[in-house]
Amino acid sequence: MDLLMSVPIASYFFSTSLTSWSTSLNLLFFYMTWTTLILSHSPLKIELFGTLGLRIVFWLIPSLFFLLIDTLLPSLAETIKHNGASALPPRDAKSISRLLGLALLNLALETILEGLLSLGAALYLQAPIFRAATTLPLPWQIGKHIALLFAAREVLTYYIHRYILHAPSRNNRRLPGQHASCAHRRRAAPFSLLLMADHPLPFLLHRFVPLYLPALLMQRHLHLLTYFLFFGLCTIEETLTMSGYTIVPGIIMGGITRRNAFHYARPTGNFGCWGVLDWVHGTSLGGDVMKDVKEEAEKHHLKEKGEDAADGAAGMLQNGIEGLRRSARKRGRKSSAGWGRE
Repeated sequence: MDLLMSVPIASYFFSTSLTSWSTSLNLLFFYMTWTTLILSHSPLKIELFGTLGLRIVFWLIPSLFFLLIDTLLPSLAETIKHNGASALPPRDAKSISRLLGLALLNLALETILEGLLSLGAALYLQAPIFRAATTLPLPWQIGKHIALLFAAREVLTYYIHRYILHAPSRNNRRLPGQHASCAHRRRAAPFSLLLMADHPLPFLLHRFVPLYLPALLMQRHLHLLTYFLFFGLCTIEETLTMSGYTIVPGIIMGGITRRNAFHYARPTGNFGCWGVLDWVHGTSLGGDVMKDVKEEAEKHHLKEKGEDAADGAAGMLQNGIEGLRRSARKRGRKSSAGWGRE
């Protein structure tokens, strides 16, 4: 546990929101701690304990907190749930214990499988699978790699989810049946604990492969800190959008939550993470991602802001032209006055 708590990773990735003085101290403290960690532990150990810690902090603890609200305050919870009271989790201890046990089993399987794959790849490459150097990644590298990882995750999630886990039973009976009997046992909006409460094989295909395979394919081009950031962002997103709450902040995140609720209530669409490929393939339920983008633009008045910016730029250009004309007229008058004196 000391390894999980030894890296103040938030101080590095979110330090831009602080003052410049505190940012410098946070970066210095993070760099010193990260360097010490790299020199004292193996990259594989840091990777496994880091991802396990992210799952615990950003999924397990919030999921148990949401579950506590849903079970102890059902009258309040049903008012902020998609589909109301039908979306509330079971309240009997046996069902909750079963779901929690299955989720923790999948968490352990995910960690073990990642360890085996990373160890095998490291032995084959004769080097750690992720670049666990003391040098910190540059911001533009982080942004580029995160964008690639999210795009690959969207593609893998959609096609695995739609064509393997929701394939017609005549094509493949086993995996769709396992996924339906666990993840879709009830037809209602999900709650966050269901993120990992699926049959182990469908869970690994649906949640682990799209998350880990793109990072594995990037091999040593990907810094371990970038992988941690990607893993943490995905875990936060999945935990919130699987909560079933109508009060999830942000139109984009709220839209993903709404589409998840539709998928679990009627599993005939909304197979992707962000809904981009659902929009492309026409499998969106309850509104598509383009509707969310439009609502987000209207919320922030992007059209009006764009028009104001264009008017401001035109005004500045016009003022500049008028200034140049006035300067030219002044020089012309001075020049004429000089010739007159001669």
